[in-house]
Order: sequence, then structure tokens, then C-alpha cells
Amino acid sequence: MTYNSLGDFIAELEDDGNLLRVSAEVDPYLEVAAITDRICKSPGGGPAVFFENVKGRSMPIVVNLQGSHRRMCQVLGVESFDDVAARITGLIQPEVPEGWLETLKLVPQIAQLTRLPPKIVKTGLCQQVVKMGRDVDLRDLPIPHCWPNAAGPTITMGQVYTQNPQTGVRNVGLYPLQVRSGDALSVFWNAHQGGFRNFTRYQQERRQMPVAIALGGDPVYTYMAAAPFPANTDECLLGGFLRGKSIELVRCRSIELEVPADAEIVLEGLIDTTAPLESAGLIAEPTGFYALPCEQPVLQLTALTHRSNPVFPAMILGKPPMEDFWLGKATERIFLPFVKLFVPEIVDLHLPRAGAFRNLLFVSIRKEYPGQARKVMNSLWGFSELMVSKIIIVVDEGVSVFDEEDVWFHVGANVHPGRDVVFCEGPTHLSDHAAPVLGMGHKMGIDATGKLPEEGHPRQWPEPLEMPHEIRERIDQRWNEYGFQS
Repeated sequence: MTYNSLGDFIAELEDDGNLLRVSAEVDPYLEVAAITDRICKSPGGGPAVFFENVKGRSMPIVVNLQGSHRRMCQVLGVESFDDVAARITGLIQPEVPEGWLETLKLVPQIAQLTRLPPKIVKTGLCQQVVKMGRDVDLRDLPIPHCWPNAAGPTITMGQVYTQNPQTGVRNVGLYPLQVRSGDALSVFWNAHQGGFRNFTRYQQERRQMPVAIALGGDPVYTYMAAAPFPANTDECLLGGFLRGKSIELVRCRSIELEVPADAEIVLEGLIDTTAPLESAGLIAEPTGFYALPCEQPVLQLTALTHRSNPVFPAMILGKPPMEDFWLGKATERIFLPFVKLFVPEIVDLHLPRAGAFRNLLFVSIRKEYPGQARKVMNSLWGFSELMVSKIIIVVDEGVSVFDEEDVWFHVGANVHPGRDVVFCEGPTHLSDHAAPVLGMGHKMGIDATGKLPEEGHPRQWPEPLEMPHEIRERIDQRWNEYGFQS
């Protein structure tokens, strides 16, 4: 389903009984985050929450918009994440048509690609109110200050729009933006991300870098910005594919970039790439810890535009489970076809919640030759978004990677530590405080598959205990007859 605005999505959630309105006054300093943290950790992820009365601000805040499986599927317009994966599989691995009738069936798939590119429009609701220069004041926005030791309020749901100065290709990312003053933000990105790569290109040319930050619009934009889309590819193409309709973009008022016309709020600004990076204060990470102090570029704002009655969307980062878990879970399922395209022996993969989508990765494979588990580990570390996976565990195809206890059972049963544990050195996530050097450290692979003689196991490998299918069916049918309750 395509949403014409964030308001449309909020209205649908309210009609479904999946949004809670809070009329009592709440403080953007810690209180909003503390409430959201408790809601996100409730069974099922809790409802979306609309704070109508934010202390000292005229604008409401909405949180936990995508904080459940159901709501994330609503954003994507599907019943299951696998529905999107199936659409992607049909595009990258279409069945070879056997005749002209089968060929005609491919026409709708091909036609939808022509609707993907974004369209530039002359006006947008995101520019109903325009503030320029000295009139820009971030204190007008209800930006939550989420954790007590954080250096300041942080924008966590801003779609950050930048552009490659050489090719003109747009990049959209989801990066934390910490308030430094009424008109300046620290941009938290790292060397693995497209926004930072564009920053280095502007540095090389010693040019000011235009940056736009959009909040709201069709909620699929947030996922679009967070998704690991291939480098040098416009994320707005992914957004158009997911919503089945082109994204309408409007030109910014003070810089040469475009943003979604249906956004709630837009911040525009410039980074002086010739200026030294400035020390950024503590900021929360999805790992459940504060990020270590670092130096980041400063974005000087030049304009702030918004709808006449905007809503400020926020996503609180903290120890899992939080709202961002569902963004990551959608990515896990949606991008699995791309991973399988390059590593075809993979059956499935799972990023456990406890691993904060970077510390643990479970993979099942169809094992056919010696050393295949190690080959898969190295292949996965070769993907840009999986290269920071700290621990990869590989199991056989009969093991469900979603049954985390069963995965650990096979680690305990099948692993000989001196043989089946692999260490390698390479890039780590900047939020990995355990790495001795920022952005560089060790990763571990654990081969929990059954072993072949060629893998250094001279003894016979035992068969697992397994009850025949017909016996299991028989006791299912007779369970009540035995006197047990179903």
C-alpha cells in the first residue's frame, strides 16, 4: 500500500487500534525515551505512541511507528517480509519463459521497473512553512534527549540526502544527528556508509557539501534509508519499488538537492569539508551502550521547512528489543535473495535480536564438500553490510536458524574448538567498543556443521536421533486418546 503522508499511516494505525495517544504533558528530556523504551520492550513490541503535548514545544512526537512485525509489514504493504523477497527473486532470477504466453506474464514485472525512478515536482507540502538563515532554530522541534549522558538531543529518524559530486547519484541514509546548537548538527556516519563516501569526495574537491534531512512522509522512506542498497545506486529506486509508485521529490529552498514532497519536516544545510572534524559528544547506539567519543563533521543549517501542522517522528535507540529491530528484521528477509544469488548454498540466515544486527549471524547451508562452511563465512564477510558481523555460526540445512537454542545445541554438539573455530582480522562496526582499535579488529566463525573425513575428522560421524515421520503423525492423531491435553 502507498501512503500519501505520515498522517495517513498514523490514521490507519489509530483505526486499527494500534496507536496510543498520550494527552498528558511529557518532557522531551529523557521522559519520552523512557516511556518508549518500556513500550518497545513489552510483548509484541507494543503500540505506536503519539505524544500530543510535549513540554515547551508546539509540535507533537510519534514513536514506535514500525516497532512490530505487523506495523513493519503495513509500511511495506505486505502480509509477510517474504512477500517482498519473492518479488525481488522474481526480478533478479525470473523463470525462463517457455513460450509467448509465459513471456507475456513477465510484462507486468518489467513494466513496474519503469515506474521506479523518482519524479521532480514543483511544490511540496513539506514547504508550506519556510524558515531561512537566522530564523532556523532546532529548539523549535521536539527532538528527544534520549539518555542521561548523551551530549544533546538527537534526530534518529532523519532520512539524510546527499549526492556524489562526480556522478550526481543520490544517496539516502539513516544516520544519528546530534544537536550542537540551534542551527548546527553533528553527523554520525562512518567509512562504510554512502554518505561518508560522498563527504570524502567533497573533501577531495575542497567544496562545501549540501545535505538535506527529511522527516516523515510515506513511512517506507525510513526503511528505504536504512536498507543496505548497493553503492552508487539511488535508494529512491528502492522506495519506488517497495511502494509500487515513484517518489515525488521537490527541490530544496537553499541547496541543490531534492527531498520527498510529502515529508513532514526538512532541514537543509552545508558541511564545510575544509574545516577540521569536531569532537562529538556521547550518543546512544543500538547495541545498548553509548558510542565512544569521536570526531564528526558539522552540518550548518541554512533552512528549515515543514508542513503547516507537522508531526515529529522519532526512533529511540537502546538495548534490544527496540523499534530498529524490525527494520533490521525486514532487511534480513528482503535482501536474502541477493545473498543467495552470490552464495547459492545458503538455505537461510538469521540475525538474532541479542546480537544487535552486527554481533551474531546464524547461517544454514547445503553442505556438499569439505571446507564449505569456511567458504560461506568468508563470502558473507565480503558483503558490505555483513562485513562487520562479529560472530558467524554455520549449521547444516536441517537446523532452523530461527530456533536459537537448537543452533547453540549444534554448536555444543558438533564443534571441536581447535578445528572448527576460525578467526580473521578486518573492519569492525564503529560502535563495537570491544574492538581494541576503532573500526578494526577480529571476527570469529564457528563451523557447527557435520564434519567430513577430509575436514580432519577421522572417526565416523554419528547420525542424529530422529523419530520416523509416520510415528510422529500417529501420536499427533492419538494424543487426546492417550489422555494428554493438546
